[in-house]
Amino acid sequence: MSMLMEIIQGLGSLVISLVNIYVWVIIVTALLSFVNPDPYNPVVQFLHRVTQPAYRLVRRFIRTDFNGLDLAPLVIIIALQVIIVLLSALLHSL
Repeated sequence: MSMLMEIIQGLGSLVISLVNIYVWVIIVTALLSFVNPDPYNPVVQFLHRVTQPAYRLVRRFIRTDFNGLDLAPLVIIIALQVIIVLLSALLHSL
């Protein structure tokens, strides 16, 4: 049973790491939106494709545009941080 717990904790740590990476992707995308990057740049296109589904989901339920400032990245980052805390607590309780 100990080996199963180590596998579960390892997979949980991997999920937490992936969520942390996605938080940084959201931050980079939000910062890039201030400088209006080249839309034909492959990196910008990748970031746009990765983050737009989450933005659309948040914008569907919450009005995030306040005086030209989009707060969707902030809402997503807070939600992801809550997920990280919950997963960490769950993994430490095992």
